[in-house]
Amino acid sequence: MKVQFDYLKTYIRLAMVLVIGFSTLCASGQDQELSRAAIPKPAKRLIGDYSYSSRTQTPPYSSEQIPYAKLTHIIHFCLGFYSDGSLYIAGGPNGLLEPNLIRQAHKNGVKVQIGVCGPFNDFDDNPNGMATLIGNVEAFVNEHGYDGVDIDWEYPTMAETNNFYSLMADLRAALPSPTYLISADVPPWGNGGNGYAIPQVDQFVDFFNIMMYECATSGESDGQLNAEIFWDPTNPDPWECQPGGAANEAVNIFLQEGVAPSQLNMGTPFYGYLYSDVSELFGECPPADQTKDGACKGISAHNYGTFFKQRINQKGWHTYYDPIALVPYMLRVDGTPGFITYDDEVSTYTRVWYSDWQWNLGGVFMWSIDADYDGQTQDLLDQAYLASLPPVN
Repeated sequence: MKVQFDYLKTYIRLAMVLVIGFSTLCASGQDQELSRAAIPKPAKRLIGDYSYSSRTQTPPYSSEQIPYAKLTHIIHFCLGFYSDGSLYIAGGPNGLLEPNLIRQAHKNGVKVQIGVCGPFNDFDDNPNGMATLIGNVEAFVNEHGYDGVDIDWEYPTMAETNNFYSLMADLRAALPSPTYLISADVPPWGNGGNGYAIPQVDQFVDFFNIMMYECATSGESDGQLNAEIFWDPTNPDPWECQPGGAANEAVNIFLQEGVAPSQLNMGTPFYGYLYSDVSELFGECPPADQTKDGACKGISAHNYGTFFKQRINQKGWHTYYDPIALVPYMLRVDGTPGFITYDDEVSTYTRVWYSDWQWNLGGVFMWSIDADYDGQTQDLLDQAYLASLPPVN
């Protein structure tokens, strides 16, 4: 009963914040078209993960569409590499290099880090390769004017703990603070079972980005929620998402591991999943017990801006809310199979406010900044921005 009472108090508090936040938005947002220069900067870190591949999506999203005034940082994905430490840089007119991104970001006071991703485990028996990579990354950062790096190693094993530690330590030696930023993307279950060397690497890292999404994948046997804010204990198969199955649990894990709240950024997804064969929240996928791996089939990922937004109480879909997880989902109006898990404006505002002001984390990042773009507006980014502003007393 104590847990339920604590949840109730938190929900009431969040509801009050949402009412205040959206009342303010309705009262002023439509009447005032603030210029970008007049928009106050977020009080906490608000980081947009930006992939060069978004420049070729429909609708295209590039450095020209990014609302820099509503961000504090951008992580530019992704600089690749080979096992010998040499770099792979996607070329062509829509490749990785985009000088206008750096130029516009710096003009608006926004820091830009280059995301680094690739076969880090190839360095397990090749320390020279890692040393070469670090030297090449340092040179790349300085040549192109980046403000630092973000390491996306998914996921170092326990046997690779020393390698991860060495990578972060040597990066910091090559890119000293405070001139350069270094961050790392980490799973919501924390260091348990992985080799992230937390809290030993805290001294080298400016912040950790908690990837609080991806419970709803093809590896599960039920229609799961992609990114719960509070863990729903009615989930019949909690092991598919636990540990760290919700934002509140993920934060607790990292705090217990000794990471300072100011070093943590909570992830919020601008995408979700459609389960074509599920008819209810946490419903079992019918083919799951008939497939070799017991996992759901018929699952597809989609962006909010070009798919989910157009189906909110439209096109034969109806939106519901999990009253505990505080995130939406959709079911088909006619009762035929179909289950959608996603985040909308309300859950995005709630997640960001909860992370910034309830737990007093350093900030929030979104994967990815282009995914809520419908060709004209970015509803989720707008709500993330509003929630990052200091609460009105």
